[in-house]
Amino acid sequence: MTDPARSALMSKVKGKNTRPELIVRQELHALGGRFRLHRKDLPGRPDIVMPSRKLAVFVHGCFWHRHQNCRMASTPKTRQGFWNEKFDANIARDQRNAFDLQQLGWRVEVIWECQTRKREQLSASLKKLLVPPENHR
Repeated sequence: MTDPARSALMSKVKGKNTRPELIVRQELHALGGRFRLHRKDLPGRPDIVMPSRKLAVFVHGCFWHRHQNCRMASTPKTRQGFWNEKFDANIARDQRNAFDLQQLGWRVEVIWECQTRKREQLSASLKKLLVPPENHR
């Protein structure tokens, strides 16, 4: 792929309101969960925030955030040095944001893009998130 074609393709990649994020929001809402979106005052601007539960949810794309052992987390064959630097920076930022949120007393959960493809399993995982933390075993 040529640089202008690659650039045009990459410009279409969305940062919020992605399909996986919409699926998670739809499932959470169906389970009775109420939430806020993209709170700018929190580290990392979590995709979904449930203030009453002190829960911050990130919906990560497997490719961009490097979901381990996932076939969707492939590395491009060209410019591997560039991509590896970019991926490493993404991972470091994700870890820093999660740490910062935890220091503020928030529970942090990550839902991966590939997990949104199996609705029943996703729904079961989300049900567990909606249980107050003191009831987790």
